Amino acid sequence: MDFVKPILLVGIGGAGSKMANNAASLVGADVFAISHDSNDLSSHHDIKIHAESYINPSAYLIRAEAQKAEQKIRDKFSNYKTIVVFANLAGKSGCAVSPMVATIAKEDGKHVLSIGIMPFRFEKERLFLSGVTLKRLRSSSDSTIVVDNDALLEANPDLTASKCYEITNHAVMYVINSLASSNISDNLNILSTSKNEKDIETSLRESIQMLYEDAPPKAIKKTMLYVFGTDNVSVGKINSVVNTITGVFNENNTGVSLATTQGDKSQVVMVSSVEGTLKFDSYDPLGVIPKENTLDWDVPESSIKTGIDLYQLE
Repeated sequence: MDFVKPILLVGIGGAGSKMANNAASLVGADVFAISHDSNDLSSHHDIKIHAESYINPSAYLIRAEAQKAEQKIRDKFSNYKTIVVFANLAGKSGCAVSPMVATIAKEDGKHVLSIGIMPFRFEKERLFLSGVTLKRLRSSSDSTIVVDNDALLEANPDLTASKCYEITNHAVMYVINSLASSNISDNLNILSTSKNEKDIETSLRESIQMLYEDAPPKAIKKTMLYVFGTDNVSVGKINSVVNTITGVFNENNTGVSLATTQGDKSQVVMVSSVEGTLKFDSYDPLGVIPKENTLDWDVPESSIKTGIDLYQLE
């Protein structure tokens, strides 16, 4: 994917807005947030989705209210070439608004990178909607990076949920800070990393283990390998890591690129382009139905006021 300046970062929901604001300070890009919760918004540039009249509104209601702000969102995009969308797909605002935002940007001819955070597997009530949202987000983005905290937890069951968030959020910031010098595949990409910050070979093994929680080896087509903390890492070790990952993924089928940065902590982060059936496909039982055979695909589901005096359960 090409990152053409000027770039605008859009944070959706609580986690999305925090990540977008943190990323903006790193890359010097403009940023704004969208949410139905005022606590997620911190600037007059942000867009509030008004759903106050509902107690515990569903994602479908939030989406219906968000559609009223479509022109305002288009106006904010007008002076930018690339839109980067940060969304927590375990949250209501992220599921409700992110596909709409990506679609608006794509319709207006922007380059669109979306970064979606998937729920933990034990959050069973959130899996279906997150799976559907990811599918729609991918269809409206030039490139999508999936951050799966659940895979990190599966590979490291001793971690707390908050520690998983901390590790993966830092990994996303590493990648965003390196966008100008790296190349993200125009496809679905899985971000994987590790809890280890001492030895890059151990960090690599943990990153591969996390990746395999989401995608089988044959699904991996290309990997962008980020090695951080090269002040403490010898050239020989970096070469060994590259050779290891090339051998694991089969150099004839998987391309490996390398980006290095200086720093006092040593860690590996991988962004791997994948194809085929993934863990997230099981979140939506109807996901096996091709898009061309789905009647209502073009318009995401939303709850709207029809003016008819009928009780609506939300």
